[in-house]
Amino acid sequence: MFDIGFAELIIIAVVGLLVIGPEKLPGTIRTASAWVHRIKRSFNDIRQEVEQELHNDAVLQELRKTRDEIKNTAVRAEREFQQDVTAVTTPEDAAASTAKPGTTRAPGQEPPSQ
Repeated sequence: MFDIGFAELIIIAVVGLLVIGPEKLPGTIRTASAWVHRIKRSFNDIRQEVEQELHNDAVLQELRKTRDEIKNTAVRAEREFQQDVTAVTTPEDAAASTAKPGTTRAPGQEPPSQ
């Protein structure tokens, strides 16, 4: 992040000692340290929230993908069912459905006696 060497730290300490004074320097260092700690903690909290949101987005996208797969499977199953029903339906059944009322019968049922 910062490229500060030992020499730069000594210069900062000497300037701080001259500007602030020896009595207030320890309190000032503690205050500055507390501020730096708060800033770091805030950045870490923000980073964690962003990572959590990215994770939530990934989970949401996975759920949408799964929903689409299930929907496609249901549509395919419905088509196959319709094709099977159409394949089972014979021309005889089609003729029976257009016949006069009362003349149709269920499979296995005896014709009505008159």
